[in-house]
Amino acid sequence: MLRSLFEKRQQGTLTETVPGLTGPRVPRHSGAWGLLRRRLEAEENLHIIDTGYTSPANINFLTSLGHSVFLADLVYDAYTENWQSGTDEDGNPAWDVEAYLNHTLKPSERSYDIVLLWTALDYLPEPLVAPIVGRLYETVRPGGQVLAFFHTTTKGEDAMRLRFHLTPGDDVEMQLTQQFPIQRAFTNRSIERLFSAWSSHRQFLAKDSVSEVIITR
Repeated sequence: MLRSLFEKRQQGTLTETVPGLTGPRVPRHSGAWGLLRRRLEAEENLHIIDTGYTSPANINFLTSLGHSVFLADLVYDAYTENWQSGTDEDGNPAWDVEAYLNHTLKPSERSYDIVLLWTALDYLPEPLVAPIVGRLYETVRPGGQVLAFFHTTTKGEDAMRLRFHLTPGDDVEMQLTQQFPIQRAFTNRSIERLFSAWSSHRQFLAKDSVSEVIITR
C-alpha cells in the first residue's frame, strides 16, 4: 500500500534501503499534528526536539514560528553507534543504555516543550525503549507534549520506516528514509503502560496502519 503510493509519484524503482531521504513526499492527514500545530502557532519561544532524520523543512517551519529546534535521530544513532557491550545472562546482546541516553538526550543540557517522536519507538531495540521514555520524562517540561506515531502492524510494506515533514496545514508529508528493522507494534494498552508516569495522552483515529498519540507531561 505505502510503496505503491510512493511509486505512483516517482519514475523508476525504489531501493529497499536508502540513505537519508529519497523520492517523493506523500501527504497524510494528521489530527495529532493539526492539534499540536495550533499550539505552536499560539505560543512563542518553545524548545522543540525532532527525533527523526534531519528535515530542513521542519527546521524552517518551526523556526519561522519563533521556536528553537534541536535534533536527535534516535533510531539511526541506536543502530550505527557501538552501544552493545557483550551479552547478558541469556545470551542476548547487552546494551550500554546510559551511554546511549547521554549521547542522544542529555538531561543536564536543556529541557523541551515539544518532542516530535514520530515512529522511533517502533524501531528502537527493546532495551532502549523504556529508558528513552524515562529520559524524555526527565527532559520534557511540565505541560510539554510528545507527538508519537505507532505502527499497528510489523508485516509488509506498511511497516516501512518513514520520515515525516511538517506542513502549515493538517497534513504531514511521508518520505522513505533509511530502513531499520521494525521491532514491535504497539496496542493502546501498551502505549498507556509505557507512558503511565505522564499526566495524560490523547489518541487519534487514523485510516492507515499508523496510529497517532499526543502525550502530555
